[in-house]
Amino acid sequence: MKPLKPRARRGFLKQAAAATAAGGTLAAPALALAQTTSFRFQSTWPAKDIFHEYAQDFAKKVNDMAGGRVKIEVLPSGAVVPAFQLLEAVNKGTLDGGHGVVAYHYGKNSALALWGSGPAYGMDANMVLSWHQYGGGKALLEEIYKSIGMEVVSYLYGPMPTQPLGWFKKPVARVEDMKGLKFRTVGLAVDVFTEMGTAVNPLSGGEIVPALDRGLIDAAEFNNASSDRVLGFPDVVKNCMLQSFHQSGEQFEILFNKGKYDTLAPELKAIIDYAVQAASADMSWKAIDRNAKDYEELKKAGIKFYKTPDAILRAQLAAWDKVITKKAGENALFKKVLDSQKAFAQRAGQWQNDYMVDFKIAYNHYFAAQPTQQKKS
Repeated sequence: MKPLKPRARRGFLKQAAAATAAGGTLAAPALALAQTTSFRFQSTWPAKDIFHEYAQDFAKKVNDMAGGRVKIEVLPSGAVVPAFQLLEAVNKGTLDGGHGVVAYHYGKNSALALWGSGPAYGMDANMVLSWHQYGGGKALLEEIYKSIGMEVVSYLYGPMPTQPLGWFKKPVARVEDMKGLKFRTVGLAVDVFTEMGTAVNPLSGGEIVPALDRGLIDAAEFNNASSDRVLGFPDVVKNCMLQSFHQSGEQFEILFNKGKYDTLAPELKAIIDYAVQAASADMSWKAIDRNAKDYEELKKAGIKFYKTPDAILRAQLAAWDKVITKKAGENALFKKVLDSQKAFAQRAGQWQNDYMVDFKIAYNHYFAAQPTQQKKS
């Protein structure tokens, strides 16, 4: 629209003044004022945990890109509901959305634990996300949520690094050492460790360290060096066992109340979709940096790290096989998810195992301690 010339502008102002004096109104172009849709989220993580930071990172990406049309506020675990009640709260509209993991909903349908618990037929977390996005997992998750009456929109993102076996008051060297231990884990890992003879207590994140400190449990796993450090594990336990199959392929979940989500314009839904993808990449990069730094700090603080013995890893796989055979016989959706994962893993795993070089060879070439050379006589 071209600006009015001076003469025309003076004429327009005279007409406006006359109309106002006569008590009339002057037609003017309507200005569409963008309305803000606010979402109150809660994470399943304590405020100081890096996981809660990931939730805030996602919210900031959406808020920045939406230009004021969407505003997501993220509260920490327990601000509105306990961590394990997040799904139901989002479904009911008590919360507009949330940030957590699918395995926390395990009690509503055992198949939900398969997005995180167990060896996933040899897939790492990023491969499980690939299965979810391109191998049928997303449709299966929607089918499960529908079967339990959950009206939510779910986005999975952020492949987690392999989680340690956990923090132990005494390091374990044999499969027999796991028997009788009072141990904290969640999801289908509860069944795996129970099969191995441990006494499992599925505590939420904020309850673990106090329980260790009071002797209510002997050992516990949570997730990674950064989370474990800030949650206080090194203050009460000095031994950490690294490597495990109990949660070697987990991801984060972003939930929206479907009714609230459906009110958004298509372009805002697209912003959320792409913000999830951007946050997934950003979280992966941040995790490498922060976990590596915190791992070094834990070692400096005197924490002793041990590789989980292969015998215990093999025992986990054997226990997993027994658990999934039982669950698949009880739950048709459980079997459906397993069959889908297995078909994808066989193809994608073959490719990854054949194509990917063993990076330890290069790392050891540059950083492993070199043997002392003998002096020439």
